[in-house]
Amino acid sequence: DIRGHSHCNACRSVDEKVGESRRKDERLFPLSIIIRLEIDGGVTPANIAEIAAAGADTFVAGSAIFNQPDYTSVIAEMRAALASVSA
Repeated sequence: DIRGHSHCNACRSVDEKVGESRRKDERLFPLSIIIRLEIDGGVTPANIAEIAAAGADTFVAGSAIFNQPDYTSVIAEMRAALASVSA
């Protein structure tokens, strides 16, 4: 769990920490153990793809969703951004 800050964008140092953590996972658990890497705070539709590309695979985006009038559209936007990383 790497925490950003609510109401702000996940910063470049978080991306670096995610990448570093993911590389450690690959060295320590190269075969069959799946480690989830969560970012909690600062996740938005604008940066979720970049965070995922850095290696995170679990996201907490409370403010980004609940501060919007249409939760469904924000979630759909985030899912679309994530799909572009997976493709």
